[in-house]
Amino acid sequence: MADAIPTPTSLDGVTSLYRRFRPGRFAELRGQDHVVRALQGAVKNDRVVHAYLFSGPRGTGKTTTARILAKALNCEHPVDGDACNKCASCVAITRGSSLDVIELDAASNNGVDDIREITAGAWHGTPGRWKVYIFDEVHQLSKAASVALLKTLEEPPPHVIFVLATTDPHKVLPTIRSRTQHLEFRLIGGETLSSLLHDVQGAAGLAADDATIDAAVRLGRGSARDALSALDQLLATGSLSEAQPEFDGLFHALVHVDAVGALRSLAILTREGWDPEQLAESFAAEVRQVFLLQVAPEVADAVDADRERLVAWGSQLGLPRTVRILETVGRAMREMKSAPEKVVTLEVALVRLTKPELDSSIEALDERVTKLERGGVRAGAPTPTPPPAPALRPIGAPAPAPAAPVQKPAAPLPEPPPPTPTPDGEASLTYDDVRERFEQRVVPRMSRSAQMLLKSARVRSLEGNRLLIAVPSEEMRRSTETILQGLRSALDHEFKTPLQVEWTVDATLSTPSPAPRPRPTRPSVPVESGVDESSAGDESVLVVESVADHLITEMFPGAEEIS
Repeated sequence: MADAIPTPTSLDGVTSLYRRFRPGRFAELRGQDHVVRALQGAVKNDRVVHAYLFSGPRGTGKTTTARILAKALNCEHPVDGDACNKCASCVAITRGSSLDVIELDAASNNGVDDIREITAGAWHGTPGRWKVYIFDEVHQLSKAASVALLKTLEEPPPHVIFVLATTDPHKVLPTIRSRTQHLEFRLIGGETLSSLLHDVQGAAGLAADDATIDAAVRLGRGSARDALSALDQLLATGSLSEAQPEFDGLFHALVHVDAVGALRSLAILTREGWDPEQLAESFAAEVRQVFLLQVAPEVADAVDADRERLVAWGSQLGLPRTVRILETVGRAMREMKSAPEKVVTLEVALVRLTKPELDSSIEALDERVTKLERGGVRAGAPTPTPPPAPALRPIGAPAPAPAAPVQKPAAPLPEPPPPTPTPDGEASLTYDDVRERFEQRVVPRMSRSAQMLLKSARVRSLEGNRLLIAVPSEEMRRSTETILQGLRSALDHEFKTPLQVEWTVDATLSTPSPAPRPRPTRPSVPVESGVDESSAGDESVLVVESVADHLITEMFPGAEEIS
């Protein structure tokens, strides 16, 4: 790796690693191969555009790449589209004293007057062949300043190139983005960062072991500048525990579902001075690596000893618990932003992770069921049947008299008798068979309202596939239209042959009552009301001819109509 990509040359008089070993040529850039191919090829083939937009996370090389591009364009001895980094122009750009490169901080020069002054100077000549303007954090320009820059971007001087760098390209005006060539920088992988830090260690003669470099890679989180700064900090403090929180105790408590141990580990970290939000963010980053190492190891950034440690924790936690920890800590991080006591939010999250019964989420319920399946219920053990709940009756209602056992509604329907074969060998239906199965199997399958309507119906005849059913009144016959489709489906399901249903009115039919109940005598009702009252001994039995009266009588036995 070091032979293919040279280590950047150290700058005299500079002590910070990220400045001493900043890349000075395209060959020294790491982790941005797609950008290098595009820019180096453009310089080599003389196809450089007048404006570029570099976007990506911080510390991934946007400003550094813009300087390398300026070097390659003005180099006195370019090699294959790359700067020599030794001529007077390259050295001047490296030291920041070149008149060919103008770097501007858009956050500080974001006014319209600043932009007008800059664009006016763009027409002035310079010693080099190209004049390069580098705008850092260009998304912070005001709208008026962006509009003032737009005209110059659209029609720039022939010797001027603009490089706009930003961490948030969506905040840049679309009209500006459309006039630039957009190159996106990416976070640098863990292996690439580790290789870079090892090369810097050798070039600078640093006394850093592998554990220190691994910690710097993890703290860098894909940023070369942050990784070098973290390595600087680790070497300055001389202790990994002082540069980052130690979460092994917390992982141990979560693996063993120990709420006390989790709170104790958190208390130790907070007493050491770590901010709760910082702890939550750092712990979420570690759990994310555990998650990635279980799902897609090639995506994870952890390397060497740190990778082995996180793989071990992942094997003990398992993927479902790892996902639940990541989601719970993520929710806690959102809640902590508005919480008065941030550490309490994190403590509650840890207790929920160690006590699933306190968490009502689907993941927590699944974890509780899994725990019961593994150790809470013995395989093959009989499940205890709970005692039947006592029946309740309304206050003041008379106690029911002893009676013969009533058949339960949930009892299985009787099996239909075998069909009688015809001389041709085909099964045929008989009237008695259809009538019995209609009352015992078809009607119970219908809806409750259909059952109440068909309770007084009777099968009268069966001729071929023509089924004649009688109902007590003409009004009830008309009401059967609402249940006809459901009745046909139930008949087809039961008899496995299509039957043509026809209806007839039989006034001799009346509402059956298996055990007539005594009812109070009602006052005489006019004949026009459609209700006939007849007496039987000391009881009054109502015979209704209306569907509405029939349904009310069935649903509310003994009820008296007031109005």
